[in-house]
Amino acid sequence: MTTDLDRIEAQLQKSFEGDAWHGPSVLEALDGVTAEAAHAHPIPRAHSIWELVLHLAGTYRIVLRRLQSDGRPMAADEDWPAIPQPTDANWTSTVRALRDLNAELRRAVRHFDAKRLDQPLVPEPGYSAYVQFIGVTQHDLYHAGQIVLLKRALASVPPGSVRL
Repeated sequence: MTTDLDRIEAQLQKSFEGDAWHGPSVLEALDGVTAEAAHAHPIPRAHSIWELVLHLAGTYRIVLRRLQSDGRPMAADEDWPAIPQPTDANWTSTVRALRDLNAELRRAVRHFDAKRLDQPLVPEPGYSAYVQFIGVTQHDLYHAGQIVLLKRALASVPPGSVRL
């Protein structure tokens, strides 16, 4: 018998790793992205792919923190952290950290008490556990779409004309 937590965990997996009905997941959108491309800003005033990946990681961290009953609000540098030096090693490490956080959240969901799904994790902002978990999948997919658009923008500009 499939439980609500099984379904939520499956959606967290699909939105992150793939096989989502709507289109590319986060990792599918990141496929083939180099450190240089991740660092570039092909669309004026838009975040870079690297910034989006760090932002996704911040969202995982805040939900994991709330699961530990830590209601501290997200600081600006947690929401949009500074990008490390744009090296291949740092890019690989950034994506690996995001993978690890997704796996950690999925484990936490699998072990969550289903009777608490309609209860807030912390008093503020007061969102239920269910809303927090499904919100992560929605957030992943929103930013996966942005990553796809940034990749298209990178592919359509002449080499050397993109601000890094």
